[in-house]
Amino acid sequence: MLADVVPHLLQRLPPRVRPVVVTVLLGLAAGLAAVLFHLAIHFVYQNGIEALTHRSRGAFLIGSFVLLAGTSALSGWLLTRFCPEAAGSGIPQVKLAFWKDFGFIPWRVVWVKFVGGVLSVGGGSSLGREGPSVQLAGGLASQLSGLLGTGKNERRTAAAAGSAAGLAAAFNTPIAAVTFVLEEIIGDLNSRMLGSVLLAAVIGALVAHGLLGAQPAFTLHGQGSPQWLAFALTPFVAALSAVAGCWFQKMSLGLRAINKRTHTLPPWVRTMLGGIAVWAVGSAVFIGTGHTGVFSLGYEDLSHALDGKLVWHIAALLLIAKLLATAVCYGLGGCGGIFAPTLFFGGMTGAMLAGLADLVLPLAPEDHVTLAVVGMCACLGAVVRAPVTGILIVFEMTHEFALVPVLMIGALISEMISRRIIHGSFYETVLAQDGQHVERIVPPRSLRNWMELSAARIANFSPAVVRDLAPAAVQAFLATQGHSRFPVSVDGRLSGVLTRTEALAALAASRPPVLEAAVTCSPATSVREVATKIVNSPSGIIILTDPTENVLGVITMHDLLRAQMNFARNQED
Repeated sequence: MLADVVPHLLQRLPPRVRPVVVTVLLGLAAGLAAVLFHLAIHFVYQNGIEALTHRSRGAFLIGSFVLLAGTSALSGWLLTRFCPEAAGSGIPQVKLAFWKDFGFIPWRVVWVKFVGGVLSVGGGSSLGREGPSVQLAGGLASQLSGLLGTGKNERRTAAAAGSAAGLAAAFNTPIAAVTFVLEEIIGDLNSRMLGSVLLAAVIGALVAHGLLGAQPAFTLHGQGSPQWLAFALTPFVAALSAVAGCWFQKMSLGLRAINKRTHTLPPWVRTMLGGIAVWAVGSAVFIGTGHTGVFSLGYEDLSHALDGKLVWHIAALLLIAKLLATAVCYGLGGCGGIFAPTLFFGGMTGAMLAGLADLVLPLAPEDHVTLAVVGMCACLGAVVRAPVTGILIVFEMTHEFALVPVLMIGALISEMISRRIIHGSFYETVLAQDGQHVERIVPPRSLRNWMELSAARIANFSPAVVRDLAPAAVQAFLATQGHSRFPVSVDGRLSGVLTRTEALAALAASRPPVLEAAVTCSPATSVREVATKIVNSPSGIIILTDPTENVLGVITMHDLLRAQMNFARNQED
């Protein structure tokens, strides 16, 4: 069989050549998946919302309502039925898989993300395709590396390389794809995976060039060097764009937190309501102005803003409408990313302020374009908290080197303002809401020092803790958590460990659950002692407590093995 022949052929290659060949294969597959995802979204949107805009007003309203409600509901059903972790942008999930599951991403994530993303974004929901491209491409690379002979606990490089190839193909921005993966997913610009990530990103970009063309995402007509007025207005545009991004993050993730706590409606109904909200806002804007930027990616109106073809009040209307629609759509569990929407928010902010300034100041056409581009960079940087990526991604999307100085100024101001308004990046907050904490463990090179390392260095300090053993509370808790064992802390004191199996059995028999004995340690306990305790623990979990028996964190066998694998790789380097 082919699945057996290919790994055998790869094993016959020289050791230095084999990783290069594998990376090329993964980059080709990931880039192709991202391009097919893009084409599928474009096909659905072109034959859906876009086709309906040429029909009568009544036909548009009815047709777009049915399309958005139907695709959102179907996408939500797919996520609920097959793969809840494919909801949202997907980038936090890739980051979590990279650090906690050694880069292993299941097959179901790939196909559910592809189908759900095409239905959601192509159907008109106000979300982006770049985040989903990263997750499905990273997942595909992770699984293909397994077919090529890579073990389940050694797929970090494959997932990172696939993610870079997917983003490079989605945005046509290979340099920004490399920096984003290193900044956001790996968290180390000097990572030993740089070579594989760089090669895969180049391959992904070449796939996009071959199938879609080598043109930039946005073509700026007649752009020259910005004038002094553009530099003077850059701080104001960057500041307001950063505020818009922070406002979007607070609204969307605030609604997401409420959505996770509420169980009165099925998840697919909530995603359908998100689609209906987009329809209501987008239809009102389209009927009033003829612009469709609220729907889907909104790149057509963003291109008009970059060409200086939008008056300031239309840009302001599109900014507010798109922000509200995207916040509701994402907050209610839609399947799509935030890259395209944040670029839209920033571009419209820049176009609005440039139009207002032009009422009293003689702005040149290139100044209008410059301020719109600065807004894009500043808004993206405020939300994602990856300033280098923000600069490079806008530069590569426009191919205008003259814009780099103002982009750098905008990114700096955006970073300063966003850190004062919100405490964490969009993706970090999503993981925190899901009860996950990514700890980038860099163990010492000495085995003795490693064994004497404190438990605090490898523990998860954001554990899911059962606070109430009432049947309704336990049932609601299990519905929001995917783990199999949980510490129980009632009235601020550790009571024991509750397993999912025992909790479900107790609920079915209408009896109180039986707790397992908890094995505890302090944060200062050494890794050597933790290893002994975890072997002897009946539940396979160690609970970190303070002197008052308050739960601080947990350590599982998975956490310990993950840290040991990192140590082994560090020794090899």
